[in-house]
Amino acid sequence: MQLPFLLPFAPFALTFLAHGVQSLLANYRENVLSPFIGAVMGNYMMFSKHLLACLAAGSTLFSAAIAQSSTSTKFEFWPGTTYDAATPTLENVVGHKTGERITRPNDVIKYFEALQAHAPDRIKVFEYAKTWENRPLIYAVIGSPENIARLDAIKSGMKAIADPRITDAAAASELVDLLPGSTWIASGVHGNEISAPDAAIMTAYHLLAATDEPVANKILENTLVFLDPMQNPDGRARFIHNFETTVGLEPDGSAMAAERNEPWPGGRTNHYLFDMNRDWFVLTQPETIGRIKILREWLPLVFVDAHEMGSDSTYYFAPEARPYNPHLAAGQRASLEVFGKNNAKWFDKYGFDYFTREIYDAFYPGYGASWPSYYGAVAMTYEQASARGLKARRTNGSEYHFRDTVRQHFVAAIATAETVADNRKKILNDFYDYRTTAIEEGRTGDVQSYIFPAVTDRAAAVKIAGLLTQQGVTVEEATSAFSACGTDYETGALAINLAQPTKRLIRTLLDPTIPIAEDFLDEQERRRSKNLPDQIYDVTAWSMPHMFNVEMNACNTVPDGEFRPHGTALFKPGKFTTTQNAIAYLVPWGEAPAAKLLAHAHRRGLSVKSSDLPFVKDGTRYPGGSLIFLAEDNQQNLAAQLRNLARRTGADVTGVADSWVTEGPNFGSRNVVAMPAPRIAIAWDAPTNSYMAGNTRFVIERQFDYPVTAVRMKDLTDRDLARFDVLILPGQDTRYGIGYENIVYSDRLQNWVKAGGVLIATGGAVRWLAEPDVGLLSIRREDAAQTDEHDSHGETEEPETISVPGTLITSIEELEQAIAPKKEAPDASAGVITRALIDSDHWLSAGVKPTLNVLVRGADIYTPAKLNKGTNVAYFAGPEDILVSGYLWEETKQQLAYKPFVVAEKMGNGHVIAFTQDPTVRAYLDGLNIILMNALFRAPAHASPAR
Repeated sequence: MQLPFLLPFAPFALTFLAHGVQSLLANYRENVLSPFIGAVMGNYMMFSKHLLACLAAGSTLFSAAIAQSSTSTKFEFWPGTTYDAATPTLENVVGHKTGERITRPNDVIKYFEALQAHAPDRIKVFEYAKTWENRPLIYAVIGSPENIARLDAIKSGMKAIADPRITDAAAASELVDLLPGSTWIASGVHGNEISAPDAAIMTAYHLLAATDEPVANKILENTLVFLDPMQNPDGRARFIHNFETTVGLEPDGSAMAAERNEPWPGGRTNHYLFDMNRDWFVLTQPETIGRIKILREWLPLVFVDAHEMGSDSTYYFAPEARPYNPHLAAGQRASLEVFGKNNAKWFDKYGFDYFTREIYDAFYPGYGASWPSYYGAVAMTYEQASARGLKARRTNGSEYHFRDTVRQHFVAAIATAETVADNRKKILNDFYDYRTTAIEEGRTGDVQSYIFPAVTDRAAAVKIAGLLTQQGVTVEEATSAFSACGTDYETGALAINLAQPTKRLIRTLLDPTIPIAEDFLDEQERRRSKNLPDQIYDVTAWSMPHMFNVEMNACNTVPDGEFRPHGTALFKPGKFTTTQNAIAYLVPWGEAPAAKLLAHAHRRGLSVKSSDLPFVKDGTRYPGGSLIFLAEDNQQNLAAQLRNLARRTGADVTGVADSWVTEGPNFGSRNVVAMPAPRIAIAWDAPTNSYMAGNTRFVIERQFDYPVTAVRMKDLTDRDLARFDVLILPGQDTRYGIGYENIVYSDRLQNWVKAGGVLIATGGAVRWLAEPDVGLLSIRREDAAQTDEHDSHGETEEPETISVPGTLITSIEELEQAIAPKKEAPDASAGVITRALIDSDHWLSAGVKPTLNVLVRGADIYTPAKLNKGTNVAYFAGPEDILVSGYLWEETKQQLAYKPFVVAEKMGNGHVIAFTQDPTVRAYLDGLNIILMNALFRAPAHASPAR
């Protein structure tokens, strides 16, 4: 065979590589075989012309290879289904098929709106909130025309069956006969978990367009399906932008491909870089607030939170892993088995791998798959191995496509809705029983009420009460004094009667600690002894009174007195009292509203002072840190401005006629400092931990209304820092393979601090500052403390000799000691609430309570600062008192005791302040806000820059 005869076939050899065998055959048939027959019949010139045209269009052929290779075989999401041609497809509306591309947030909404326009009698689309970036959040309700026509009646029926106090068993039975089941599928709370939103699109299309498909028909007849297709459109948009700007000629499944490796901060989080799958009971983000509100309106019986996990995995669905939260009802856990088995049936049918009962527990109530359980739903997490793009290659060499991940989430959604349809009456009866037994347990349990006294941190108690009320809990405020369980309470005390349908939610959120099964803890200790990781997925402690550092009393009776409903407000307007010709206005320090008022005052340009020490004025004791607004230093409308700020922030303001104090420093004392409005910057970009960076910025900007400048890391090296008074270095994320030492010049920071700057480090950033070569902190990170038993068995380091003296091992215990490695770091804590004590002599502790509750995570423990170097402003309590809530390793109790939480060191004219644990984690440690605000606002007042 001569080479010229082969040349015309060269383009098709390339096409074979790009398209695969099936595409090759199609191209060969169309572009080779037919023209070749023509050539044989005397049309060789025409054949050659055709081939030259193919060569000229080679780039077009190759560019089309990606699309052709993905569509050459008909891909069926639910094999054998015939779809109504009139129902708009995703391709009709936005231009690509389901699973062919990652659908952009605006196109997701566009498609659901197109479905509603096509079938308004079977689907309704509602907006329930907007994100920080002003993107709408929507959900869709899909059902039969009969059920869609009576949505208001269904909503009212669910609210009735949810309250056995007004709906008796007979009335509930009638409602069970009338009400449909309900399934809520929530997708994409992590924006880079991309398949579930597209699966929601396919689920909606399938339910509306499938013709005579028995499973779909059964679902529509017996249930309502709620689809929340994008819980985090801001993060999804960020992910898609990063993907589309790096994808090449064809998708690449390599773990090293840029399209599958997101730059900082990635698409997982929302605008303020929150993991919103931890936000469900503290409600810090607008997305979560809107979601809780709409779930409380509909009370769906089954809730699925659809996620993605690592690309090397398969698919996870319930039952969940241990540990179990003890406030979950037995009926809920039994239902998880029913759903799991039906999911398994369909996964077996289609040949999908899956696993259950591993990794993903339901212990922490702040997950999307946990919180709905506490109003009575069956709530579950579904996890799909992620393509993190259009293609993924596992470490074993196998590949899968984005459409495969979409399909598995879609099949799981249909299987779940089918289970609801098949078990409609049972699930409704279980829901009513959950609410009924909750009331009975609250009425007869060892704890029947919780009471927040009015004399403690009033602002924190009011915020907790507002958050609980927003989640359906009835909280009451005393309108007169009363007594309960031997304690007298003043007017304004807040009481919660546990005999209500949300009793299990109340206990889960307010109990001092949630017990973990002893056998599970024993297993974690066994694993730790073998240097295996623990199986605790998240934190082991989250008690809201502890996190807010507010007093709450448990009582075994229900208070008897006069009460009124509390309401959903998170604060109450502050009191403004004054006298004629006031010369100053005082604001007591120590609660969040005062810090918020200070932030607003700074933004308005008001002049303010603060006392380092407590003082007594007109018989009222003002804590250290209290604010002093002198009329002479401010505008004539000072009273009106402060009155307005008291109303807006909740802080109390008192006008005084003179400056005489009976105890403590006078207003002109050196212990009273002027408070400049600080210019605050926070390090942004890798290697900062994005959660810490975003959460810290959120607390300052959105909880206290003070602006923060996010500064990119490169600018910390080559731009002038003198324009800022405070610089925050959040903890580091080691996954980026670089640290602060690779980016920031420590001597430059040191010079800035010496010139009067305030450097604040949190969490892992303290590691860098504490390195000897950096010279910005004198404290050092500790290795694990070694016990005598460990030191006395065997070598702690590998010997350099060929052989070593023989030893006798006479028991399993000695074997365990002999093989135990010398630990370089303490064992990491999964997340516990610990007690810290305060050095009240330092200005950083002004207005701070004598003890703080600190969430400890990870393995970092630091040496205390020497007296000649700095002050341990807050330090952990002794080993017997350190643990407040959760489970802490015994060795960690011993080693963490008396070690610093907050260290302040003076350097030249400025200060370095280290928080060895993150004070803003998830923005739910409100009890730490005052010491954080002191670092931000009071530290610059104690610096002495050249101004």
